[in-house]
Amino acid sequence: MEIVLDTLLDGVRLLPFLFLTYLAMELLEHRQGSAMSDKIKDAGKYGPVLGGLLGVIPQCGFSAAAASLYSGGVITVGTLLSIFLSTSDEMLPILISEAVPVKTIAKILGYKAAIAIISGLMVEVVYVRMLKKHEKDMDIHVVCEKEKCNCKDGVLLSAIKHTIKIFIYIIIISCALNMLLHFIGEDTLGSVLSSVPVLGQAAAALIGLIPNCASSVVITKLYLDGIIGAGAMMSGLLVNAGVGILVMLRLNKNVKQNLGIVAALYAIGVFWGIVIELIGIIF
Repeated sequence: MEIVLDTLLDGVRLLPFLFLTYLAMELLEHRQGSAMSDKIKDAGKYGPVLGGLLGVIPQCGFSAAAASLYSGGVITVGTLLSIFLSTSDEMLPILISEAVPVKTIAKILGYKAAIAIISGLMVEVVYVRMLKKHEKDMDIHVVCEKEKCNCKDGVLLSAIKHTIKIFIYIIIISCALNMLLHFIGEDTLGSVLSSVPVLGQAAAALIGLIPNCASSVVITKLYLDGIIGAGAMMSGLLVNAGVGILVMLRLNKNVKQNLGIVAALYAIGVFWGIVIELIGIIF
C-alpha cells in the first residue's frame, strides 16, 4: 500500500504539468498557421540551451511535457534530449534534505546543465547536418489520434481528456516499476554498480532509464552513502528522464525513432559518466 500511495502522490504532482502542456498544445492546434510553425521551428534551433537550463528544475513533469511537445512536432530532438539529460526529478530535494553543501549542489547542477546543452546541440548538428534528417512537421493532432479522442470537444475538454488518459497510463507503469525497485533493494543495486569500475556507469545508466522518480532517489542516495562514485552517479542521473520516456513511447508513433532516442540518451549518459570518472571529478 505504501508503494501504491507513493506512486499516486508522484502522479498527482504531474497533473498540473500535463494539463498545462496539453492545454497549450490544444491552443496551438486551434490557432496553428504557417507563420507560427516557422517561428517555433526557428526557436527550436536554440532549444537545447533553454531546455538544458530549465531541465534542472526539480519536478517530475517537465520531461513529460517535453515528450508530449516532441510527439506533436513542437520541439526538436536535440531539445528533447537536452531536457531529458538535464532533468533528474528527485535529485535536488534529496541533496537538500541530506544537508549537502550548496557549493556541491551547484556544481552537480552546473555539470548536468552544461552536459545537457552541449549534447543537445551536438545531436542537432549530427541529426540535421550530418545525417541529413529533417525534423517532423508540427502535427499536434497526433496526440488526438493516439488517444482516439474527439478533439472537436473544445480546447479545455480535450486537454482534460488527454491529461486523464496519460495520467492513468503513467500510474499503472510507474506502480509496477516501483514494486520492482522495492523488491530488488538498494543494497543489491549498490553492489552491482560498484563491482566493475567501467561497467558501473553502464549499469547506473540502465537503472536511471527506469522511467519514474524512484530511480533518481536510489542513485542519489547510493552516491551520498559512498557506494557509487561520481561517474556512475552522473551516468544514472543524466539518463533519468522520469516519466518523459513513458510519455514519448506512448504518444510518438515512430517506434524506430523512439528506440533511437532512448539509445542515444543511454550512450550519452554512459559516455559522460566515464569521462567524469577518468578525469577524476569529485562533487
